[in-house]
Parts: sequence; C-alpha cells; structure tokens
Amino acid sequence: MKNLVLFLTLLVLSVGAGAQQNQIQQDSTKREKLDEVLVKAVRVDADSPITHSNVSKEELAKRNLGQDIPTLLNFLPSVVTTSDAGAGIGYSGIRVRGTDATRVNVTINGIPYNDPESQGTFWVNLGDFASSTESLQLQRGVGTSINGSAAFGASLNLLTDAYSDNAYAEISNSFGSYNTRKHTVKLSTGLINDHFEVSGRFSKIDSDGYVDRAFTDLKAFFLQGVYKDENTLIKAVTFGGAERTYQAWFGLTAEQLQEDRRQNPYTYENETDNYWQDHFQLHWNQRFNNNWSTNIGLNYTKGKGYFEQYKPEESASDFANLIEEDSDVIVRRWLDNNFYVANANVTYKNEGLEIITGLSYSTYDGDHFGEVIWGSDLADGTQIRDHYYFGDAIKNDFSVFSKATFKFSDVFTGFVDLQSRFVGYETDGLNSDRDEFVTDADFSFFNPKFGLTFKPSENNSFYASFARANREPNRDDFENGVTENETLNDIELGWRHNTEKVALSTNIYYMFYQNQLVLTGELDDVGSPIRATSGKSYRLGLEVDANVKFCKSFTTSTNVAISSNKNRDFTSSIDGALVNLGNTNISFSPDLIIGNALNFFPAENVQLSFLSKYVGEQYMGNVDSEASKLDSYFVNDFNVNYVIKPNKIFKSITLTALVNNIFNKKYVSNGYYFTYDDTWSDPNAVTTIEGAGYYPQATTNFLVGATLKF
Repeated sequence: MKNLVLFLTLLVLSVGAGAQQNQIQQDSTKREKLDEVLVKAVRVDADSPITHSNVSKEELAKRNLGQDIPTLLNFLPSVVTTSDAGAGIGYSGIRVRGTDATRVNVTINGIPYNDPESQGTFWVNLGDFASSTESLQLQRGVGTSINGSAAFGASLNLLTDAYSDNAYAEISNSFGSYNTRKHTVKLSTGLINDHFEVSGRFSKIDSDGYVDRAFTDLKAFFLQGVYKDENTLIKAVTFGGAERTYQAWFGLTAEQLQEDRRQNPYTYENETDNYWQDHFQLHWNQRFNNNWSTNIGLNYTKGKGYFEQYKPEESASDFANLIEEDSDVIVRRWLDNNFYVANANVTYKNEGLEIITGLSYSTYDGDHFGEVIWGSDLADGTQIRDHYYFGDAIKNDFSVFSKATFKFSDVFTGFVDLQSRFVGYETDGLNSDRDEFVTDADFSFFNPKFGLTFKPSENNSFYASFARANREPNRDDFENGVTENETLNDIELGWRHNTEKVALSTNIYYMFYQNQLVLTGELDDVGSPIRATSGKSYRLGLEVDANVKFCKSFTTSTNVAISSNKNRDFTSSIDGALVNLGNTNISFSPDLIIGNALNFFPAENVQLSFLSKYVGEQYMGNVDSEASKLDSYFVNDFNVNYVIKPNKIFKSITLTALVNNIFNKKYVSNGYYFTYDDTWSDPNAVTTIEGAGYYPQATTNFLVGATLKF
C-alpha cells in the first residue's frame, strides 16, 4: 500500500508538471503516426537511456522464409537462439544476455504474450507471424515498464501490420531442405472512403525437421479491421492458429550424437504436441491535439491443447489405478486456458516534456488435466479418456505506471519510470505427478527506473540508467518449492554515435540479483527447464553494435557482447555433502557472442549478405562441471534478395534465397545437464553421477522463396 501511495503522489505531481508546460505552442510538437502510438507505452525512442535494437518489416522480410521469430532475431546483440527440431521451425527458443525466454517479456501491440503461469513464450503458436509484423523492438536489461510480467533480461515488443492506404494482394511461397514449405496469402482492401480497411493473412508451414520425425505442421491466420480519421484509430485484430509438432525435446546423449546426430529417441508414432491458440484484440487510439493522446487495448486469448505420450510398464498408482500394474499406457496431458487483458494509457507531450501514464489488468484461468486414451491392461471399469489428474489455476495481475521524459536543457534529458505491480496466484487440485498442488500467493512490487541522456552534439549521445525489477516464481518453481520472488538491479552506461556512414551503439551493463532463479540444466518430464534460487549473482558485460556504410554498394553490421556471469558463493550437493564452490558460471551464459553481416549491393534491386554468428562456450549447469559444457560454435549463412518491378500485372516480384550453415558446421546450441546420487553401488558411500543431453542443429540447408505483390 505504501508503494501505491508513493506512486499516486508522483503521478499527481507529474500531471501537474504537464499542465504547466501546456502553454508551449501545440504546433511545435511533432505529430506521431497513430499506429506507432499503439506501442508508445512500451517502447523507447532513439535517444532514451534504455539499451535497445529496432527491427523493421523490411529487415524481417529479407530472411522470412518460414523460420520462427527467434531465428530471425539471431543476429541481434547478446542473442542466442536454438531449435528443438534443429532447423528453426517449430519449438524455438531465445536467450538474451544469458537469460532464458521466461525472462524475456513479450508484448504484441502492448498486450502481454508470455504465458502467465509458465512465463514462457511459445513461438510455435505464432506461425509466420513475421509476415504480419510492422516492426519490433528488443530492449536489453530491465528496459522500460511493460505490461505483464517483469523483464529480467530483455523485453520484446511487436507491432502488427499498419493499415494500408492502398489495396494490395500478396502471395509468398518458399521451399527448402527437410521438405520445408511455407505458403502465405495476404490482402488488403486499402482505405475505403478514406476511413475503413480490412486486411488479412493466411499461412501454412510444414517441415520434416532436421531431427528424425521432428515434423512441424502450422496453420495460422491474421485478420484486421481498421477505422481511422485524422485523430482516431480503431483496430480490431484477431490472429492465431493451430500447431502440431512431433516431440524432439529429449535430445541425444554424447554417444548418440556421435552415432547419428539426426536420430530421435522417441519411437511412438504419435508422440506429438497439439495446441490451438486464438487472440482477439481491440485497440482505440485517440489524439485530442498535438499534446494529448490516449490508448485503450482489450484482449481475449483462448488456448487449448495437449501432448500425447506413450509410457511403458507404468505404476497403477501414478494413473489413479485406471490401469493394472506394469501396464503400457498412452496418455494426453491437457491445458485449457483463458486470458483477459485490459490496458489503458494517456500521453502528454510537448517540446520539453513527455509523460505516459497507464495501467494494465489481466486475469488468467487454466485447467490442467490428464486422460488415459489407451492401455495394454486397463483396470476394470476404466473408460477411455478417464482423467487421472485435474488441477486448476487463477492468476490476476494489476500494474500501474507513469514514465516521464523531460529536457533539462538542449543537451540533457532525464527519464523517470515508476511502476507498481500486484500479482495473485492460486492453484488447486493435483499436478501431473498426482501430488496435491495448492498455492495461494500474493506479491506486490515497486519497480523504479531512472536515466539521464547527455547529447553534446548532433552525432553523439551518452546515457546512464538504473532500473529495478521484481518477478514472481512461475508454476514450475512453485511445484519445486520456490515461493520467494527474485529481484534484479540493472545499471547501464552507453554511448551512441551516428553519422551518415557510421551508426555505433556501445554500452556497459551490470545486472546484480537477489534470489535469481537460474536454470539448473535439468528438465522436467515434459521438457520444461527446472530452475533453482542461486542467492546472489551478477551479470557484467560490454555490448558494441556498429553499422558502417563504406560505400553505396557495401555495408557491414557487427555486434559484440563480452560478459562475465557469476553465481556468488554457490553451494551444491556433491557426493552426499553440501559443498561451497565459490563463484561459478551461471548456466547457459556464454562470455562472448558475436554477430556480423557483410552486405553487398551490386545493383539497386539486389542484396547479397554473408551472415556470421559466434557463440562462446557455456555451461549447462551452475557447478562448472566439464560434463555440462557446451562447446563454442561459429556458423555462417548466405542470403540473397532480388526485387523485380515489372511493368504489368505485378507491382513487384521478390526472389529470396537463404543458405544456412554454409560451411556445414556440426554444432549444438542447447542441451541439458543433470545429476543423481548413486547410493547402491557402494552402500557406504554416496557418489554423484552426471549426465547430459544435446540438441543438434542442422548442418548445411537452404530455403528459397518468391513473393508476388499485386
């Protein structure tokens, strides 16, 4: 309550300051596009003291041949991506500054996308979403206040397609290795009577995957209706689809990797994940004058699906005695959920001041249950699809924030961002292990952020910022006995230099944590990473992002991230004793990440790009064990874009080719690490046994495509 009172007091003061500045001429304020106002509350501008990267629709299109959004972002600073199926289609993941996807807060048009319970982002449910993305911004570190759960390594916000003044139609088809196909149709009516537009996209993506039988079958759609006038934009947006993927999360042992890196340990023909997710959004942007604008966003997301699994010789008690002891069984584990969101914010802006104040409320309810669909020896009276466990969950999330950017002088700009967030999480019933899972937890957080930008010249600016974020445990953490929140303090110092030929952004960050939930390296029985509290820890790093234009026909884009990521005084149980290992490396946190692109433009409508990615060695656990180490890797891709503008029928024809891993590197970008205690080989001793699994990524493969625009 004290935090809320403090926040409201500062809010009143900030509004008062805005009213005093209202005397400045309104026509001196630059008018923004109403589409951009849609994400104004969660984005930052070029001179803000927040470390970020922007990606436009045009940049995404150059490699958009069916791979998931994480793969398309692979060459951004401090980013590491991976794919279960090995080819960037299906279940893909992204880590930023070593933090996993549960810490990357994702919003779509300002609406939270992360699953409220697991806090993860499942890009497999957004097939071909890059084809409906107008732009995106990746903020590294805590960033600015966002809706939904707090960012602990990055926040990624996507803006969907802007309205089109003119009617168009677009057909895209691509084909490639592993029987990969993407088929997309887009269309728009253009503005009818200068006010109304209807547009849409329908996509189908299929791939057999690099890993044996790790197929992906995605069906996706995006529909949008728009009303606009000079000061009003109303958007009704719906998108979603269905995914069906064969499981590939079990990985391979080191021996299997050497034997046949494309093999899949799963043999049951329908070991598949099946999920449907549909989103419905309504946005109303209103600009009252050059100073005042508002945005209201509403969302409903419906998700439902299951994964099917074959289990041999199971215990009857694990399945509510629906089977006889040692029966083989096939089960489906279901998730059926609803997610509602309401956002509202108001913006005041003039030459010297911008204030955005907003609130967000979301509520989530999800049912978790399992059903038996077959058994080699069912118990008497068992019916197919009888439930062997059932549990439900409710999560409510309310946040209120106010952020202000104000000019002290021609060279100094300040930034203040204050957020209060209140979370309630309740569960009841049984979990998938048939253990009672009852939770009733409440959290209240105050997340302040401060920054200062110094711009001594048009070409140079320097910034410094401090931000704090708090984050509640997710469902798996609660199941593993973790009930405390984690806290992150983030200090950023940066320099930006921009000229006609050079765009340079460099920054130093120090992120220090209390009760950070680090990945242990282990997986649960559905492939989700297990986390544990590490006490005190930190991430210290330097990031450099440079774009150089040597001449009209040759440019380079290079980014380098050097970091040290440590758990302080880390303890672990080894051979039956609790051992203090001192400072250890945080799992999945490479010390060196380099991305590079060499771009050659031999003609106005032709681009050739040679893309390189280096990721240093990393540990999959937190005990610095050699058994948990992933080797470094260096992978190169080659990308060609050729745009033809015929005089008839088509507005343009774009031909695209992408050769991934052109030098045929056999590498692993992800895996898992586990230990267990051997107490039976020697009854008088405890011996800790280590093991690891690996996710092999595709060797040389290609994708080619054509986009026809009418």
